[in-house]
Amino acid sequence: MLINCVVYENGTKLADIPVSEIGEHIALPNCFVWVALHDATEQELAELQQAFHLHPLAIEDAQHGHQRPKVEEYGDSLFVVLHLLEIDGLNATPARIGELNVFVGSNYVISVRNRSEQGFTDVRQRCEREPELLATGPGFVLYALMDAVVDRYFPVIDALEVELETIEQQIFSSQGEARGSVQRLYALKQRLTVLKHVVAPLLESAGRLHGGRVPQLCNASQEYFRDVVDHLGRINASIDSIRDSIGTAIHVNLSMVTIEDGEVVKRLAAWASLFAVCTAFAGIWGMNFEHMPELKWRYGYAAALAAIGAACGFLYYRFRKAGWL
Repeated sequence: MLINCVVYENGTKLADIPVSEIGEHIALPNCFVWVALHDATEQELAELQQAFHLHPLAIEDAQHGHQRPKVEEYGDSLFVVLHLLEIDGLNATPARIGELNVFVGSNYVISVRNRSEQGFTDVRQRCEREPELLATGPGFVLYALMDAVVDRYFPVIDALEVELETIEQQIFSSQGEARGSVQRLYALKQRLTVLKHVVAPLLESAGRLHGGRVPQLCNASQEYFRDVVDHLGRINASIDSIRDSIGTAIHVNLSMVTIEDGEVVKRLAAWASLFAVCTAFAGIWGMNFEHMPELKWRYGYAAALAAIGAACGFLYYRFRKAGWL
């Protein structure tokens, strides 16, 4: 579906035009066309391929989707794949991953958004508010799109950090829920892995857009692409930090499970000791020997109960003092 098709001259918007008039406008000097589509059909992509002479391999990737984030050069043009994360609530669960495919040439920018409701109207408005930068050409539009996508990863990182802090607090404050925390930690690790697969390839590819051999389209915007790479580096470092914290939390949680089990074992051992004393006394006086002085003693029964009670009471006191009961 075509969202808009706008022609710009020297950084200033001229007009919204139909796709059929693209050819006559891109032939003008200092002009470029910015086309935005949402869930484009094969027919729409075929029309754009014919109008802008797009590389067939790039068109094939845009049609099939499910590509890794990447930046590819086709002659004097670029094809960029960015991932869009759709977040489910405050727990930063990626409900699905959309894609933004961007075709960039000397006189055109084509952004194709697939499987995502995240719009980029604010990016177009930002570019139009900075005509002196927009006048540098399609390279600045590519930067603005990449910057908007990368900035939307930061709330995901923040939500993951908040959830990790909540789980860590639960590990030490909750009783009997240590095993449930392990499940939450592994689920969090899976979501973090999804984000890692989104950020890491893009960080590697975006590094080619500044410094060294830079595509001609990006020469005038190298400093801006360096800023995008810096943001990606920060996000990637945060991902690694959270992943290490998750590993530590899992080990701590398992240790807490072991400690809880040890406390249960100590309580059982203490009670078993008390019953063992009772059993030992009862076993001694329960032996039916003929010559046992206690058997004929008038106060033998009371004395036996008193001895058992005193022994058990002493053990109970010692176990309580040691923290076993």
